[in-house]
Amino acid sequence: MNSDILQTVGIYVLGIMACSLMLGLLLLGYILVAVRRINVPPDADFTETLLHTPLLVVVMIDLLDLGLDILSAPFTWIILDRLGLKALRGVASAEALLPFTQVIPTMTLCWLGARFLR
Repeated sequence: MNSDILQTVGIYVLGIMACSLMLGLLLLGYILVAVRRINVPPDADFTETLLHTPLLVVVMIDLLDLGLDILSAPFTWIILDRLGLKALRGVASAEALLPFTQVIPTMTLCWLGARFLR
């Protein structure tokens, strides 16, 4: 009985991760075509960089984090570097490496906090 429950839960978790990864990759493709590079001041801190960042970018980072688990850290580092969002790299990579934080959309919550809580 327990192995059946664990197997069912495992299948659901893998399904959620696969859907998240596919949606994240689709958003990445759209972002690379539409956005390419975001103009952020060179001395911008984390909050100011979030104010210049479109919502789709942070949602894409959270989806890749959920879909790739701990393997998303190098991918998010490279993506954020190429988009010119260097102030977000450390936080996104650190959050990707922390266990059990993948289900929390940390970057999206930070983006909302930067926009509405200032």
